[in-house]
Amino acid sequence: MNNRRYVLRVAVLGIIVLAVGGAFFTAYTADDSPVKVGEPAPDFVLENLEGEKVRLSDYKGKGVFINFWATNCPPCREEMPYMENQYQQFKDKGIEILAVNIAESHLAASRFAERYGLSFPILLDQDRSVTHRYGVLPIPSSFFVDENGIVVDKVEGMMTEEMIRAKLELIVPQGE
Repeated sequence: MNNRRYVLRVAVLGIIVLAVGGAFFTAYTADDSPVKVGEPAPDFVLENLEGEKVRLSDYKGKGVFINFWATNCPPCREEMPYMENQYQQFKDKGIEILAVNIAESHLAASRFAERYGLSFPILLDQDRSVTHRYGVLPIPSSFFVDENGIVVDKVEGMMTEEMIRAKLELIVPQGE
């Protein structure tokens, strides 16, 4: 009787070890790592403040500056006027800015955009799915995507206006 109980315990323990090992293997080999420089930018679809669906892949052929931000983030508030200034300089050179608001209400994001006079698209990542896919931490975080959809640079934290201008120069489409 004791021998049977021992065998049963060892078998159950073995099954538990295999299950935990399998879970760790799956977790560490899954392809959900944050976006890296030199890799294609993962496509996404988010709604803008006008309620229209915006897809990153629709901007193929343009340089795209993707900025993740929130209204309660002081560095984000400081960076936005710089982004707007540079957008005015670069939008006719084939550059687009997509400002991805992280999990805030439509009202908060639209009031912010109005207060700062932002003319580039503000996208709403209500469920943080795009934020998580891009591995965003901290905010602001920015990704610079070239005309072929490749991430050519990533900046975590606030940028100066000069930094923004230099990064945008990197992604001006070659045909422009």
